[in-house]
Amino acid sequence: MQSKNKVISVKKMNFSRVVLCFCIKSYMQFCINAKTTQNTQKRKVFCKAKNKVISVNERFFSLPKEKQLAIINAGYRVFSQNTYKKSPMSEIAAEAGISKSLLFHYFRNKKELYLFLLKKASEITYKYLHEFCCYEQEDFFEIMRQGLKAKACLMRKYPCLTVFTLKSYYETDPEICGDVQKLIGRVASFEANAKHLKINPEQFIEGIDIKMMYMDMYLASEGYLWEKAQQGTLDVDTLEKDFSRLIDFWEQVYRRKGGE
Repeated sequence: MQSKNKVISVKKMNFSRVVLCFCIKSYMQFCINAKTTQNTQKRKVFCKAKNKVISVNERFFSLPKEKQLAIINAGYRVFSQNTYKKSPMSEIAAEAGISKSLLFHYFRNKKELYLFLLKKASEITYKYLHEFCCYEQEDFFEIMRQGLKAKACLMRKYPCLTVFTLKSYYETDPEICGDVQKLIGRVASFEANAKHLKINPEQFIEGIDIKMMYMDMYLASEGYLWEKAQQGTLDVDTLEKDFSRLIDFWEQVYRRKGGE
């Protein structure tokens, strides 16, 4: 445990509207330059660039990991199946196996819990991308394959995180939507992501419009995930199989063949 007055620098986080590398979409990124200030009762997460503060009672982080996970997953589940306004804290508490008053002890209101979960999603994303060595890949299609493995693994531990983050991007409640957009930002530009991924044009067929290829992949991923989310059929095994086929298809279409 860090001393109560120590300021901790938090790593640059990689985050997307659906979180984690589902193909190219998962590499849409934004930076949270955050600092965590601890005292005996509250941990305040400062998003420096956006001037936003998320307050979480320090005792939440003293809970057993299993209990923290239960509360986090309960939040993701309830918020993913309802609008922000119609997501009751009592239901989150009941699913997590704690009282409503105790949940408010850890998070002072629903908005703080929601923003905490959104930021937590970015931290989880970074962790899984790192563990699956996604940042170490140079081949564009292998980046997507490793990202897909990371995504599937994450979804098995956090079943509702993906739908939560997808829906958060489209949340229209005035109490939360402004803070959500400030926190996650709009989709990063193609140019910024191309630079981050170090896309080498020599990997692709001659004369290809890489920006159009990028948008093709991005919008296909977006549409697929949104449709599955609306149908309530976001099954991990099915997603992994379908996206593996999509990646294979994109590679056949866009990769430069030997001798070209």
